[in-house]
Amino acid sequence: MNILCRLLRLLLAAALLAAGIAPARTADPPARVVHVVPIDGVIDLGLAPFLQRVLDDARRTGAAAVVLEIDTFGGRVDAAVQIRDALLRTPVRTIAFVNQRAISAGALIGLAAGTLVMADGATIGAATPVQMGSPGSPARPADEKTVSYLRKEFRATAESRRRPPLVAEAMVDADVAIPDLIEKGKLLTLTTTEAVAAQVADLRADTLESLLAQTGLAGAEIRRESPNWAERLVRLLTHPVVSSLLITLGMVGLIVELRTPGLGLPGAVGVTSLGLFFWGHWLVQLAGWEELMLVAAGVLLLAFEAFVIPGFGVAGVLGIAALLGGLALSLVGAQDSHVLLMDALLRVVLSLLAAIVASLLMMRFLHRLPLGNRLILDQGLSATAGYASAPETDRRLLGRTGQASTPLHPAGIAEIDGARVDVVSTGEPIDAGQAIEVVRVDGNRVVVRAIQPPPNRE
Repeated sequence: MNILCRLLRLLLAAALLAAGIAPARTADPPARVVHVVPIDGVIDLGLAPFLQRVLDDARRTGAAAVVLEIDTFGGRVDAAVQIRDALLRTPVRTIAFVNQRAISAGALIGLAAGTLVMADGATIGAATPVQMGSPGSPARPADEKTVSYLRKEFRATAESRRRPPLVAEAMVDADVAIPDLIEKGKLLTLTTTEAVAAQVADLRADTLESLLAQTGLAGAEIRRESPNWAERLVRLLTHPVVSSLLITLGMVGLIVELRTPGLGLPGAVGVTSLGLFFWGHWLVQLAGWEELMLVAAGVLLLAFEAFVIPGFGVAGVLGIAALLGGLALSLVGAQDSHVLLMDALLRVVLSLLAAIVASLLMMRFLHRLPLGNRLILDQGLSATAGYASAPETDRRLLGRTGQASTPLHPAGIAEIDGARVDVVSTGEPIDAGQAIEVVRVDGNRVVVRAIQPPPNRE
């Protein structure tokens, strides 16, 4: 019977060919593609946009899977949470390949993948949050609020992927005990064998090819992904050292520009530095409109204090508080604790202090540099060069006393010997009606200082 069926098919094919009709050919199935994303080094905020781009591309092109090759000791909690959310939302098949280690933030990323595969000799766990101290000092444990939050993030992630939630909690909180696995007071870290036995890991594989074979993806095209230039730039701009340097450069540029009016090189450097700072932190969802408005309000209040009501009053205090608050909030995520916020505030304060010191040094020595000569006038206006000294009438005012007719902030009008004279104070604000004394005459500028009234005597 089988031979008869084959003969009939051959005769039918011959008839079709004789009639000029070719039999229909089955189309080749499209090639399957697997994207491989490296998750190594420090987990920072710039890693989340990179992974999100790969997931979006894989969904749009119908890729078979996205494999995360994990080898990390951890990093920022907020960055790991962003990656975890992206993995749970995507419809694309995701596979975490723990090649060596997935510690701390890396453990959360591994648990969030649809399939967790570990190589022999790999480890996963030890995810208790810590807070970095000052440079040179060791990290310190996070507060209970942060530990509680991260513990529930691990539990919710494990529940969504049908993994043991209590095991996930034990990776974060040393108070969680599991019989025959971890005792109270110890933080859970699992080897590959232990992770497979505890149903945390689904498979074990030593190579990517072995992983693909065990997950039904043998023969798929492998595309190794890497961050593009923009994503590398964002990771650089959000690095703690670089972000602090950008704040310092931005404030130095603005301070020097105020001392050398006109939008020149210092102002351009300052605006560009602060722009890069906010752009990088905006893309990683740290800075938003609230932080930008807070910083803008601080700058406006300080300008109002400097040019409208000189002195150091309520506007100045509010301006400094708004400026510090806006910059500090741009360095932390919404889920970070108040301790991390205080650490960020300390970074901003140190950056501003460094900016003040650097700007004072620049104003002191900038005129000695070739470029500084174009910004600061350092030439004497001698009489031999044709410059006239102060008028005789102004020189006669030296040592005379009078009264401020208007507030001197620092310039204004004073009444001296019955005449109204344009004067400028030595720097301190002088209220209208206060007694003044002419202490210096520079060209056409009459410099005065306030005279303190003598103490009352009985």
